[in-house]
Amino acid sequence: MKEPVNTAEPIGQNIIKQISNLCFSAFVFGVLIITVIAITYQPPDPWLQSAPALTKLFTQTEGPTFKDDSSVLKTGEDFNLSSATAPVSNPITEAGIEISEKNLTLNATLSEAVCAEELTVVNCSDPRVVFAIERFNLKFFKYIVFLEYSTPVNGSKPNQCDVAWKFRNKKEKSWRKYRDFRRFRIGVGDDCAYKVIGASGWHSGVNARRPRPRPGAGRNPRIAAPVRDSDINDTIPIISSDAAFRKGRYLYYSRGGDYCKGMNHYMWSLLCALGEAQFLNRTFVMDLSVCLAAQYNPSGKDEEGKDFRFYFDFEHLKEDASIVEEREFLRDWRRWERTRKRKVPTRKVTSYKTTPMQLKKDKSTILWRQFDAPEPDNYWYRVCEGQAGKNIQRPWHALWKSKRLMNIVSEISGRMDWDFDAVHVVRGEKAQNTQLWPHLDADTSPEALVTKLQAALQPWRNLYIATNEPFYNYFDKLRSHYHVHLLDDYKELWGNTSDWYNETTALNGGHPVDFDGYMRVEVDTEVFIRGKTRVETFYNLTSDCKDGINTC
Repeated sequence: MKEPVNTAEPIGQNIIKQISNLCFSAFVFGVLIITVIAITYQPPDPWLQSAPALTKLFTQTEGPTFKDDSSVLKTGEDFNLSSATAPVSNPITEAGIEISEKNLTLNATLSEAVCAEELTVVNCSDPRVVFAIERFNLKFFKYIVFLEYSTPVNGSKPNQCDVAWKFRNKKEKSWRKYRDFRRFRIGVGDDCAYKVIGASGWHSGVNARRPRPRPGAGRNPRIAAPVRDSDINDTIPIISSDAAFRKGRYLYYSRGGDYCKGMNHYMWSLLCALGEAQFLNRTFVMDLSVCLAAQYNPSGKDEEGKDFRFYFDFEHLKEDASIVEEREFLRDWRRWERTRKRKVPTRKVTSYKTTPMQLKKDKSTILWRQFDAPEPDNYWYRVCEGQAGKNIQRPWHALWKSKRLMNIVSEISGRMDWDFDAVHVVRGEKAQNTQLWPHLDADTSPEALVTKLQAALQPWRNLYIATNEPFYNYFDKLRSHYHVHLLDDYKELWGNTSDWYNETTALNGGHPVDFDGYMRVEVDTEVFIRGKTRVETFYNLTSDCKDGINTC
């Protein structure tokens, strides 16, 4: 009789088999998940779904609710600049004044005869008058760096002197200079030295200002010849000759999907292009025509034909980066081919996936990137994604805000004697959207503002309100507690008699330029930043989250 065959598998083999099946099932399940993600995943558009690092780096300002395309990003002058790139301009200090006084060959004090009686006539050209004014300004304007003074001239009365000076604000890191001129009443102190008895306000020393051309002195008699800021030179550079054109190496970007997008999107893409040109050691072909997105225009429509120089400092850009203006470039390109009867060596790059590293050794005179794919593959900034992002450095230091707009910022701040507090009141569409911001409307009501600002600010201070609230009288209740200032209180600074109006009209071929929504946000933001005490809507006035419910 045969023994029965034992068909049962050993226990150890059975366990190993079960573990193998389990691991294989987990592997198959993991592959399935990865496959689904790969099919459905779309790379995030940094302007629609910003990564935290981008949000922190490019939308965080000193006023943190100024973000996205309704705000102004930090540009080069908001960061510490290398002292090697800044012209030498030593600030005026008390120690410097004392050294200058010791170097005077004149007596250190006025004559006893003058000191014995009240001073009625002042010799404004006496260097000691400047010393007295410098000390006065250092004492009363703590947030200003004074750089240089002109020689004082006589005011309207014998004991008055008008003087102009150049300065910068301590909160602006750039070395750009601004001008002020004021009228001072001069007397004699107990130590028999000049002293300032009183001073008038911003731009009051009219005898010390630069002479204005007569209206009608320009080619167009209807437009007053502008008083140009001596520190602005934003003329378009011209390629000197055909030979110089041919020796150059150029990077040319055709318009892509970035055109007519928000200004922050525009800046992000432009700096990518400038960064690639820098990486390739090429001259970037710059299109100065900007399309302003609908959100900045009262018409609610995109507006083409805006000049880059309305918003940004072209003079600084052309000094800090190698650029040529597009129309000049295309004109020289056509002229060279017409006169030489042959084509300029050109390489057309049709996809952003061709990386800057692949183009590094290309010898073509012109690298022409073309952006004809559908959005978002036709965005300029796609060139700087992926591995390229490790090689391309966006030259933020090269992009500054327009000095013409910053002159308006300084004018508004100066009229408040640089001694003001500021509040940013966000309303508009956010206040109307109660699903995302359920408390914002009530928390920024006139009554709520009075209560909350009284707890944060001293009464009867100058209070600048940066806001997107369109109703001018909305803040009238605050006028019983503060000296309220709104951007529209200063309309004459961009009105048809202003320096800004005349200079932008000249840039625009004689056609007046609208003070558009982006310009308003830019000026509002910069004045707000200069406030001594700043109160924000989010984190200060309301408990709502800045980006809506559950985003705090």
